[in-house]
Amino acid sequence: MMVFVWLLCFFILIGLISLVIFQVMCLADLEFDYINPYDTASRINKVMIPEFILQGILSLVLLFSGHWIMFLLSLPFVYYNYNVYQKRQHLIDVTEIFNHVYKEKKQRLIKLGCLVVFLFLSLFWMIWSVLEDD
Repeated sequence: MMVFVWLLCFFILIGLISLVIFQVMCLADLEFDYINPYDTASRINKVMIPEFILQGILSLVLLFSGHWIMFLLSLPFVYYNYNVYQKRQHLIDVTEIFNHVYKEKKQRLIKLGCLVVFLFLSLFWMIWSVLEDD
């Protein structure tokens, strides 16, 4: 049973990593002038709410499955997303995007690094639970 929970977490994390990589690529394309600011902002703004929802679902799955350590590690993400959403800073402004490209890209790269660590932790616990069942 625990393997299925870890598989679900794995696929949610793959989805989160894909969304963050997509955002980093959009910002990099803007930086190299391959895409205009309006398209960049609209593409990134479309995936922000799904990213927040996936992060919340991941935390709920970890909470309800009793994986307290991983749940506690995911709480800072949820708290950060909640604060960003409440302050209305989750959407990128088209007129200010060039002034904040470096900061936005840096935030997403840090988020990507944390999600990759989360992915490896979930893979470790998935393998551990399979070996434990044998």
